[in-house]
Amino acid sequence: MAMVKICGLQTVEAVRETAGLAVDHIGFMFARSKRQVTPEQAGELIRQGLPVKGTAGRPEAVGVFVNPSKEELSAVLDKAPLDVIQLHGQEDAAFCCWVKETFPGVCVFKVISVTSTSAGGEQSQDSSPEAILSSYKPYIDGVLLDTFDPVYGGGSGKTFDWDAIPPFLSWCRQAGIPLLVAGGLAPDNVADLIQTYAPDGVDVSSGVETDGIKDLTKIRSFVERVKTIV
Repeated sequence: MAMVKICGLQTVEAVRETAGLAVDHIGFMFARSKRQVTPEQAGELIRQGLPVKGTAGRPEAVGVFVNPSKEELSAVLDKAPLDVIQLHGQEDAAFCCWVKETFPGVCVFKVISVTSTSAGGEQSQDSSPEAILSSYKPYIDGVLLDTFDPVYGGGSGKTFDWDAIPPFLSWCRQAGIPLLVAGGLAPDNVADLIQTYAPDGVDVSSGVETDGIKDLTKIRSFVERVKTIV
């Protein structure tokens, strides 16, 4: 079954209720966003909302960043015990290597922004997965495709052309690295994505909200639809 990541949670109640579902990752926004939390808030959400580490079925805590400095990451990890650092900007392979060496045991997800015509944004004129990702291979534990947003980089709530997925999925399969897909997903379209393209995981935020607030009914529906597809 595909992994599920619910992103942008901001209350202990939402984290606790979501953690009780068949969710694999819960994301906390440190990048500029209406869902942004402080390191102190994230630490409280993790400690009060998630089961203790080692508990069976415990979702991993993911911190979402866009071009963070080393000092910023260190300050966040000092307050919030993250399991995964998700890098959503133009962070290079050397930065990912530094993260892995500096925070042992913490995984790194690298996000690739997909436009209507290419993937990788301005990282490379060659938008092939090999050109974009080969240097990252030793230092990342997951790749996430998301719709490019000119203001925030991602988190637009819009889908990209899913035909961009197969080349990245093929590269990830050969590299032994899971591929997750984000961008405009919701309970009514996630099954079509998984049945047609079979990514290793899916990531949702605005698609499980009502009036900008996380909606447990929508989260539950999203998770159920994903986990019924083998």
